Amino acid sequence: MIPDDKLRAQLPHTLRQIDLPALGELYRGKVRDNYARGDEIVMVTTDRISAFDHVLGTIPFKGEVLSRLTAFWFEKVKDLAPTHVVDLPDPSVMVVKRAKPLPIEIVIRGYITGSLWRDYQAGKAGAYGIEWPKGLRKDQRFDRPIITPSTKAEYGKHDEPISEQEILAQGLVSKDLWREATAVAERLFQRGQEWARSRGLILVDTKYEMGTIDGKLVVIDEIHTPDSSRYWVADGYEDRFAKGAEQEMLDKENIRQWLIKEHGFSGHGTPPALSDDVRVMLARKYIEVFERLTGETFASDVGSVEERIQRNLRAKGYLG
Repeated sequence: MIPDDKLRAQLPHTLRQIDLPALGELYRGKVRDNYARGDEIVMVTTDRISAFDHVLGTIPFKGEVLSRLTAFWFEKVKDLAPTHVVDLPDPSVMVVKRAKPLPIEIVIRGYITGSLWRDYQAGKAGAYGIEWPKGLRKDQRFDRPIITPSTKAEYGKHDEPISEQEILAQGLVSKDLWREATAVAERLFQRGQEWARSRGLILVDTKYEMGTIDGKLVVIDEIHTPDSSRYWVADGYEDRFAKGAEQEMLDKENIRQWLIKEHGFSGHGTPPALSDDVRVMLARKYIEVFERLTGETFASDVGSVEERIQRNLRAKGYLG
């Protein structure tokens, strides 16, 4: 594990954004700066952290953790579904084939927690068209994973829950493609849960982005990262659940809980500034989940992420 003094030393060198117009047309998302040219996209995973649809700041080594972990998972599930990856020229960069993305995020949950628990408590969980049983408890495991889709909103707007019936009724995705996408999601989630369990973790829930290339379904963006997924430490789950205690989390929920509990912020108004202590705390959680899942010791040099990316992209011929 990288020591805290190294995480602190990286704070001034994190990547907020990268401006490389020579790579093509820019689309800047919450976390990624995507440069498109022809049928390829250079996806730069920055160190930005977002929560409740607000970009809050940067976390040391976050982009590298997400990109390397996605590459790890894409390799692990390649027998289940094709992905859009073409090349990995830098630890924070993926070159991918351009896909036509589905306008729906496929969220799959093994437990009731987070935003679903908050909606369930408030009686607002019906938007998915699912009959939720009464008497569920926070962090309770479902008998089988449940898909709770959401629309994909532009930056600054909220993703909205949507039911399968609405997706098909509105023609957002064809029935056959939706059936294929959800079946792939279920297989990916099962593989993810099995691997996480073997590493002492619980993959609680996750979201998948999918698209089509030449009419064929592919998995895009990221997969099973602590940004797109929820991970708990398996040891002690049952005891914490029985006591109604918080689970030990190794994912972005740590920053959401900090916002809610310390600042009463859940998306409305101006988010609070992140302290250096919180930025280091989240970096440590992300690196821990990386190391547990991959079995590797995370190593990266302190210094400018942007300069390293430019150097590696030049070496691979993506930049002149």
